[in-house]
Amino acid sequence: MDQNIILHAKKLSERIIRQAGLITKEKFDNFVDIKTKDEFGDVVTEVDIIAEQIIIEQIRSAFPDHQIHSEEAGTLGEEKDWLWLIDPLDGTNNFAIGLPVFTVSITLMYKKEPVLGLIYEPMTERLFTSVKGKGAFCNNRPIQIRINRDIFKGNIGWIQGHKVQNDSRAVKLRQFIDIRVKRMIRLWAPTLQWCMLAKGDIDGIILFNSEGDDLYSGILMVKEAGGIVIDFEGNPFNGMNEEPYLIACHPDQKQQLLRVVREGLS
Repeated sequence: MDQNIILHAKKLSERIIRQAGLITKEKFDNFVDIKTKDEFGDVVTEVDIIAEQIIIEQIRSAFPDHQIHSEEAGTLGEEKDWLWLIDPLDGTNNFAIGLPVFTVSITLMYKKEPVLGLIYEPMTERLFTSVKGKGAFCNNRPIQIRINRDIFKGNIGWIQGHKVQNDSRAVKLRQFIDIRVKRMIRLWAPTLQWCMLAKGDIDGIILFNSEGDDLYSGILMVKEAGGIVIDFEGNPFNGMNEEPYLIACHPDQKQQLLRVVREGLS
């Protein structure tokens, strides 16, 4: 793995993610075009497309041999060791209803493992960055996951894929968590929840079948902040998975959250 590529990619991504974020901030509460893009009610706006074009054009210019997969544009280029994942507006549904909870996400994968992740929150101008083996940062300040000895007095983030809807197992687990912890948080902007966990603002995340271009930047952020990401069987999560079922938390809280998930699904 060429560290020079990662260094170049980080510098480029820091610049373009802010450019894309500025567009989303300027267009917030001031956009025109919105479309429903699937039967599950997910939406896309003109801002998704504009921000995506800004990011894709500059990545393709700098790294013409890399493959890119983006939320709206799909897959560009042939399969390579290097893969960029782009979500130009994570939290589009929030954006569309005037709720200022959304981010821009850029991830660089090497052989299906995240090695660089950037998440930008335009409304607060917070830039979260992580490089594999180098730690996680918010506006260049190191961030670290925290531990809450009693997870039942903590705040737990819930993330589910659009296609999950009211799947009976998801509903059962979600309700189980909701009544047993201090607060269950659903932001509909998954990358922001990963950043909150990495920064120590929440205590864990339970993810139910939600894979996409917004996933792996968050996973890297949490791991580099000292957290763990495991599947529902308790195994470390590595690589990519089209149907992930995940738990993320401080290493010392692994057994507590595993027990919560197992009881909630039993």
